[in-house]
Amino acid sequence: MSTRMLGRSGIKVSAIGFGCWAIGGPFTMDGKPDGWGEVDDRESAAAIHRAIEAGITFFDTADAYGTGHSETVLGRALAGRRDEVVIATKFGYTHDAGRRALTGEDVSPGYIRQACQASLRRLGTDRIDLYQLHVSNLPAGQAGDVMGALEDLVSDGLIRCYGWSTHDPERAAAFAAGPHCAAVQHPLNVFADAPEILAICEAHDLASVNNTPLAMGLLTGKYGAASRLPADDVRASQLWVEYFRDGRPAPEWLARLDAIRAVLSGGGRTPAQGALCWLLARSPRALPIPGIRTVAQAGQNAAAMSFGPLRDDEMAEIGRLLGR
Repeated sequence: MSTRMLGRSGIKVSAIGFGCWAIGGPFTMDGKPDGWGEVDDRESAAAIHRAIEAGITFFDTADAYGTGHSETVLGRALAGRRDEVVIATKFGYTHDAGRRALTGEDVSPGYIRQACQASLRRLGTDRIDLYQLHVSNLPAGQAGDVMGALEDLVSDGLIRCYGWSTHDPERAAAFAAGPHCAAVQHPLNVFADAPEILAICEAHDLASVNNTPLAMGLLTGKYGAASRLPADDVRASQLWVEYFRDGRPAPEWLARLDAIRAVLSGGGRTPAQGALCWLLARSPRALPIPGIRTVAQAGQNAAAMSFGPLRDDEMAEIGRLLGR
């Protein structure tokens, strides 16, 4: 139960991965903070090492996270251990590393190759295992040109397979036609199911890489009505964030967590482990990538694999409590 296949790529990965957004540190998008605040690079490296020791082999990052800083930290931490892990990263957002700012979008074939080569340098590797289009709302009609550029990178040995990070089923289906497409990255957690995208993954033998598996931290259970996040945290700055408003947990989501907390915590699990085990039970293609930036988080999230998927009766009870 501790490993799964990365879609039709033939690549085996840990059933739970390591999301590297937070270890990128501060950066902005549209002039607003889009990171998770200041970060300690030494703690990030220690968390990566702890994750590997605990059985995590799948690391998901992006060139946008910290405008390259996340990839750099991950690459340094994996020095000498590259063959022990599977690396996924993303492209599509242009950025200014000096200002720590995202500056726009570019999915032209020339830029995709340039971005791939830059990511390879930061990661300190000769290949990227899963290379993902990061621009979620790119018109589906442009998917063919992007796939063509990615197939060229596969032919050149720079990437092994590719996917699209999108919440839209039409876009996910468009990319699934690519010969070396292996995954769709999309939001999925116990609060927010995604049956249409999961059906596409099943039909096309793709992995479902799950971002926001812990509802941006809400499902850890550590936030309450009085919690307030700092201004440099994405959850306090970006309007698209669903589970927090103005840096405070949204009351309606706290109420839903309270309703299912006992089930998630059954059998000695923490709420976060229960939420990850829900995903493992939701689909055999699910690959949750919870954000990790401390040694403690790495150990706790990896331990969810030892519990395995929730039982059928636990899944049914959660569905009943959430009114599904």
